[in-house]
Amino acid sequence: MNAMGAHKDARMQPALAAGESLQILAYLEECSDELEATIELCAPNPVLRMALHVIRGHLEAKIVTPTSLIAASTVPYATASRRLKDMIDAGLIDQRPRTRSGKSFSMHPSEKLLDQWTRVSGRVRRLAETHLATEAGTDEDRDYYFGGSYMTARSIPPMQVLPEPLKVAGGIRVLVHGDPTFMVMENLKRQFEQVIGTQIHQRAFSIDRLRDEALRNAERKLSRYDIIALDLPWVGEFADKGLLLPLDEVTDPERFDPADFHTAGWKATHWGGRPYGVPAQTTPELLFYRRDLFAEAGLEPPATTDQLLMAARHMHQPQKGRYGIAWNAARGTALGHTVLMTLADFGQPVLDLPEAAGGFDCDGLSRRDYRVTIDTDRGLMAAEYLLELLQYSPPDILSMSWYERVRPYAAGRIAMAYGYTLLAPYFELDPSSPAHDQTGYLPHPHGPGAGNVAPVGGYVMGLPANLAPERIPAAVEALRVFTSAEAQKLYVQNGSRTNPRYSVAADAEVRRASPIFEAVDAMSWRDELQFWPRPPVPEITGIIQVCGEEFHDMLRGLISPRDALRRAQDRAEALLETPDPS
Repeated sequence: MNAMGAHKDARMQPALAAGESLQILAYLEECSDELEATIELCAPNPVLRMALHVIRGHLEAKIVTPTSLIAASTVPYATASRRLKDMIDAGLIDQRPRTRSGKSFSMHPSEKLLDQWTRVSGRVRRLAETHLATEAGTDEDRDYYFGGSYMTARSIPPMQVLPEPLKVAGGIRVLVHGDPTFMVMENLKRQFEQVIGTQIHQRAFSIDRLRDEALRNAERKLSRYDIIALDLPWVGEFADKGLLLPLDEVTDPERFDPADFHTAGWKATHWGGRPYGVPAQTTPELLFYRRDLFAEAGLEPPATTDQLLMAARHMHQPQKGRYGIAWNAARGTALGHTVLMTLADFGQPVLDLPEAAGGFDCDGLSRRDYRVTIDTDRGLMAAEYLLELLQYSPPDILSMSWYERVRPYAAGRIAMAYGYTLLAPYFELDPSSPAHDQTGYLPHPHGPGAGNVAPVGGYVMGLPANLAPERIPAAVEALRVFTSAEAQKLYVQNGSRTNPRYSVAADAEVRRASPIFEAVDAMSWRDELQFWPRPPVPEITGIIQVCGEEFHDMLRGLISPRDALRRAQDRAEALLETPDPS
């Protein structure tokens, strides 16, 4: 995997490299040491010792051999060998060949052992907190004793190594976006390589360069990548052009547990009723706001666009170096995304989609019978709203894009910011940030007659249509591992703030990591997570670019809102015009 470049920020590294499981492992190992060294006739427990050693190796992505397990048991060689065989026979330890001859093995905790460890480690922590009177417990932990919810108490186990290493020449090759979540994958490279049993080579690009590289790759006779990451709105284009393999053509989609994904994220991977990939990250764009500043001012969190403008006006104090709000306003792709989401805030999809529960229906887009709906009365309300936002934004707002809008918020110079959840590490993992532990998360405030929407962003991982047939089975298996609940939890524990699965959001350790997961989960249950604001049609990239150019001219004062709407409408309609195939 290559480094992620300029987007890598030291402040985004998690404060605790080792997880809670490693802390409990160390606690049990040291307790065993103390008991065996202090109490006469207290014999070592070789099964416990070897179980702890193999789990530690798994969590730290280190090779564990039969010899190292026997050494960790602290009992005579013959006794340890017998106990190790017992553990293998009982299905607690899996062996995986390290060489083609099959004479050398690496040792790994089985799914059975990992499940047992997950349950006992949680009980060990609670017992320590209860009997040793520590104050580390949270309200969630205390609820456990009084019949707290099953969803809160259950825990997702660590990833399990594959029974057989993936056999694919040169390892697994992945093309991704250079964002914080995929940066976490970069940092966890060794652990994922141990799980799948082969090397991983990852290339990362900015959003526009990622699309260009994916399209260039499609022109090659054979794909350079086994798995490619696509921005959700691109799915229609890549599927319609035949650049992705339909998931149901190469495997059973049920292997990915589709019911566990947030509904909007899973539906966004479909085109013509078929899935073309798996959500790798679901990251809705939310409104970040400073709870402490709002409390100090006696203001309620904004639910409507009018309330947001009022709060922005109150918070905007340029003379003190503080501005009301930041958002994506840089020309082109960045502002284009903002325009489509702002249209949605006023109940106006960019295409004439049929109404459905929660907003609008995108299921029939593959029929290509849609038309552009930018130049409308609600479109005018959205354009005028953006002009008002401009008044309470920092002076460099028209050059601000994805990261630039959140960095000043993290630095305390902005009171509110529209931002994807994947950007939250900039302040959640930086204790020196004024926004640290002071940020509230809301869906987009809505305009008159519209409802709250949290526009879903993020990336789907799929298989290129020109992937060599002999590589497809390994690519499918790697795709399953990278998008599994176990992997998603690991991303969160190492700093990611994106998550496409209900089970991960329900995990107690994940909820303790950030309030963002509970907030997004609640939005999903309220049907506020929606992908229709950026419908995944083949022309969507062009439509976004058009809006990002015309509305930028509007914000600069070069054209009026009505002119911006008309020009964007005309240019977008031209993108939809296709020659008669006859």
